[in-house]
Formats: sequence, C-alpha cells, structure tokens
Amino acid sequence: MENKEYHLHDHVMMKKGHPCGTNEWEIVRLGADIKIRCLHCNRTVTIPRMEFNRKIKKVWNSEEQ
Repeated sequence: MENKEYHLHDHVMMKKGHPCGTNEWEIVRLGADIKIRCLHCNRTVTIPRMEFNRKIKKVWNSEEQ
C-alpha cells in the first residue's frame, strides 16, 4: 500500500467527484478520522483515515496553486 503524505490545509483530489461537481477538497482536520472541506460548496465530510488513503488521487500544497 502506498503511503501518501498530506498535512493540514493541503488540497487533495479524490477519485470520485462530489455531487456539487468538483472532486477537490481541503484537509481541515487530521487524526484517526480526516475531515475534508469541499472547495466548491464548503461542505465538510469526515472519513476514516484508512478509507481516505484508498480514495485519494492527488495531493498538492495550498501554496502550489
């Protein structure tokens, strides 16, 4: 299993899109569960870390944009 590095306030792209039409999220909280916020509609979702690691596609730092 690939171990991806991510930190608080990094932006991530998930494999599956959100119903609002985007698949780009910001990491808001790290722990056993990870809370992410949709960059388009500002909804938040809490996902267990193991599931998050499976569903993540790409990570980029918020300053890289």
